[in-house]
Amino acid sequence: MRFHRSPVACALACALPLAVQAADSNLRLAPVEVNAEVPGPAQTELFPFEAAPAREAAEALAELPGIAGSRKGGHGTDIKIRGLGEDRLNVILDGAYVFGGCPSRMDPPTSYAALSGYDQVTVIRGMQSLEYGPGGPGGTVLLERHTDPFGPDEGPRARLDAGYRGNGNGRELAVDLAAGNPQGYVRVLGGLDRSGNYEDGKGRKVRSSYRQRNATLILGYTPDADHTLEFSVERQATRDILFPGLGMDSPYADDTALRLDYRSEAPTGPFDDLRLTLYRTRVEHLMDNYTLRNSPSPDFAAPSESTTTGGSLVGGVATEYGRWKLGVDARLNRREARRQTAAGVLQSVLWPDARIRQLGLFGELVHPLAKDRRLVAGLRYDRVDARADQGLVNTDPAAAPTSNDVPANLYAATYGVTDTDRSENNFGGLLRLEQDLADDRGTFYAGISRSVRTADATERYIAAWMMAPEMVRVGNPAIRPEKHHQAELGLQWRDAGWKAEGSLYLDKVQDYILRDRNAARNEVYRNVDATLYGFDLSLRRQWSSAWSSSLGLSWVHAQNDTDDRPIAQTPPLEGNLSLDYRAGPWQAGARLRAAATQTRVDTLSSSGVPGDGLDVRKTPGWMVLDLYARYRVGDSLDLALGVDNLFDHAYAEHLNLEDGDGNSVQVNEPGRSLWLKLSASF
Repeated sequence: MRFHRSPVACALACALPLAVQAADSNLRLAPVEVNAEVPGPAQTELFPFEAAPAREAAEALAELPGIAGSRKGGHGTDIKIRGLGEDRLNVILDGAYVFGGCPSRMDPPTSYAALSGYDQVTVIRGMQSLEYGPGGPGGTVLLERHTDPFGPDEGPRARLDAGYRGNGNGRELAVDLAAGNPQGYVRVLGGLDRSGNYEDGKGRKVRSSYRQRNATLILGYTPDADHTLEFSVERQATRDILFPGLGMDSPYADDTALRLDYRSEAPTGPFDDLRLTLYRTRVEHLMDNYTLRNSPSPDFAAPSESTTTGGSLVGGVATEYGRWKLGVDARLNRREARRQTAAGVLQSVLWPDARIRQLGLFGELVHPLAKDRRLVAGLRYDRVDARADQGLVNTDPAAAPTSNDVPANLYAATYGVTDTDRSENNFGGLLRLEQDLADDRGTFYAGISRSVRTADATERYIAAWMMAPEMVRVGNPAIRPEKHHQAELGLQWRDAGWKAEGSLYLDKVQDYILRDRNAARNEVYRNVDATLYGFDLSLRRQWSSAWSSSLGLSWVHAQNDTDDRPIAQTPPLEGNLSLDYRAGPWQAGARLRAAATQTRVDTLSSSGVPGDGLDVRKTPGWMVLDLYARYRVGDSLDLALGVDNLFDHAYAEHLNLEDGDGNSVQVNEPGRSLWLKLSASF
């Protein structure tokens, strides 16, 4: 399944189609096949330089079937795949993990991934491989850069993208420059992106403006065709990020990343290919309620830092039993966050120097059973050590030892837990049978897997005290890790102009980590048993050399089995339908996007108080129409234009914004949005 920008031909003569594939969205303006093969199970690839302008990565991803987004204004959309989000997804930015700096996830990892700075994005749905780190039961998102080696007489390469989006006055400029020879290369990427507040379909302004700059320097050494050594340094700075709701805005959110990557495709000891990646990422983030807004409440600021250091070593080995992939990976994430008054008086230790260290080992085998049949099997072990080094800090040295602004006191009062140090030994694995169909028409697969996700820093250690019981949010140092046991059936099929991909999945979760409110109306974290099941479906038909259409559908059912109630923040049935036209340098199309009413909600929580749940309401269904067109001038210049939400419909996705003050806010999507993009390659 590939990502293509959605297409349509509609009753309007000006309607011009975007080429889109079945489960694809408006991420790509043109279908670009990587190769003739069907990708691996539940895997989708896209080329982000084809994306519509002035949009962050997660906002674009959230338009794909099976991927839902929690809109937080114009920046910071948080995605879910198959109903699972946050640390239930592995999001890897060019080999590195980036964990955000906001305890309320106003800056998820994708907010530090400017699409213009990546060559390819791969979305893997569900648990299909053990390679990408621990956990990841919902799936994996890989944002990658690939710099092709330079030929002996090849000159410099350059690409320029400029775009404008009318709703919100969004502007985007990105450059990609590279020069080199067969022995190495230098590549520089940079981008500017800024947007004002957009209007929803009712003409109401939504706080959503931001300014962003990003720059990346890549130095590559290619002594021969089989070896590459690459070093990169990256910086992204985002300023004046406005969020709807009653909470806070972000004056700044900065990420600095260092990476070293070595790749060998030649025999190295027992390995016939080898990849070593080392990285360090540092996020500095500030939320406050007074710099960018007038707040009637006391002035508070929440400066925070999140530093992640890690690496992986993965090698392939061919044996008589099949091909092995063996690897080791490690990472240490350290997070600190405090809430303080504008004068600097400490009020809460949100993340008390939380440190989570993980070391993993895995082995994965592809064993051929016959010419057209194979077995994929793997095992993974992860050691986890977690601690909070500031758990006994008193915000007021004169305060009583039971003071609620001491994290350890909150843990003890809420859970009866006094020891914040924890260690885990987690085991996972997968087993999948793949059967190729006759005449190279596709693949059927059936698989089972177990993956274990450890609690993150917020679920373990957050200690947000707001001097009122309903405003206390307390992590649980003794929370048990989630164990996901999944079964999946899938089919990839193509024949005579048809292409289809679908999967059915079941996920039985032991010790699902549920964010809830207790009888005292405190926000707490506890383990429950849960069941999730659903399907993903995409279908594409090439009617002629010029005309094609596609359909995408996804649905997930998520149930808290322990309490016999729905799991909050689960997306409803979603889908899209598109029609594309492509002839010569022209493309045109239209896409219909839709979601059903979500009636399975949790607005109550365990407190028993209406409105305490994480769902705002039963969200009404909606349907919107997008149009676009593209004209290619020669081999180096593209002009694209379009309109999203043509009929200016007022609607909201079911997933909410959590504003940091215990409020759930449903943010309306943008109304009619005209956009224009120019791309040039030299």
